[in-house]
Amino acid sequence: MTISADALDGFRQRFNAIVTNIERVVQGKRHVSEQVTICLISGGHLLIEDVPGVGKTLLAKSLARSIDCTFSRIQFTPDLLPSDVSGVSVWDRERGDFTFRPGPVFANVVLGDEINRASPKTQAALLEAMEEQQVTVDGVTRPLDGPFLVVATQNPIEHEGTYPLPEAQLDRFMMRIAVGYPSRDKELEMLETHGARSTYIDLEPVIGAGDVIEMMALATTVHVADAVKGYLVDLAEASRRDPDLLLGVSPRATLNLLRASRAHAAAAGRDYVSPDDVKAMLHPVLNHRLILRPEAQMRGMVMSTVINALGNSVPVPGLKPVA
Repeated sequence: MTISADALDGFRQRFNAIVTNIERVVQGKRHVSEQVTICLISGGHLLIEDVPGVGKTLLAKSLARSIDCTFSRIQFTPDLLPSDVSGVSVWDRERGDFTFRPGPVFANVVLGDEINRASPKTQAALLEAMEEQQVTVDGVTRPLDGPFLVVATQNPIEHEGTYPLPEAQLDRFMMRIAVGYPSRDKELEMLETHGARSTYIDLEPVIGAGDVIEMMALATTVHVADAVKGYLVDLAEASRRDPDLLLGVSPRATLNLLRASRAHAAAAGRDYVSPDDVKAMLHPVLNHRLILRPEAQMRGMVMSTVINALGNSVPVPGLKPVA
């Protein structure tokens, strides 16, 4: 299926509108804003892991406010219950029956703040919603309206009173990203713009939920040549054979890498995926799924180096643009 030039141009305009709007609040981090938007368009979920105070929560809230859609925030704490996330059935005396009260997971964009502070049982309440876009309570399954995006944040250096996410749940996040510290110039600019009041207060939606669904549908039609599909599978198999890795890439990760590469290509104005699109998405899609062997860690190996080596070890197919 060939995508028209007008459709691609409309995709790029809306994509850039979201990214630029987020940049009004999270300054100097355009690549981060682009990754967040790609995750949304790819139909995935996002884990933001970084030190306190760099704007993790603000980034998620800015994305939600840039879209005219429903938004909810869950502050994860050790005493949070699964029903506090998914909802609960309560007895209605007037009706003489149970009435379901939906939890905060029934929204288009769900922010799970400090997700690793909740117990594993509560963390697991998100699993069905993230994977199947539905919630089952008291034997009744209720679908979640699209678009549906879970953005979770966690602090990597604080371990007391936290419950690390298990690999099964980490694998359900399409991407894990870090915001990072701003440059000196951007931090000075931040003091000027945010010193009196946050620019987040003035942020307005730039597109609607229906526009996001259209963008998601267009991204799925971006052409992926057989050679690129083979390249994706070769990368996955190489990670499973890597002597420095205890755990390689799962089939779900390969699918997520394909979807993210499609959205990246569409954002660049192309109707086909190139190996460069795949390489651009390698780090955010794979860095939380791979596990280094202890002996590799003792040698000083870090995940970014392993992923770079993985990308360089697999032959890149030569491609021509698709007509």
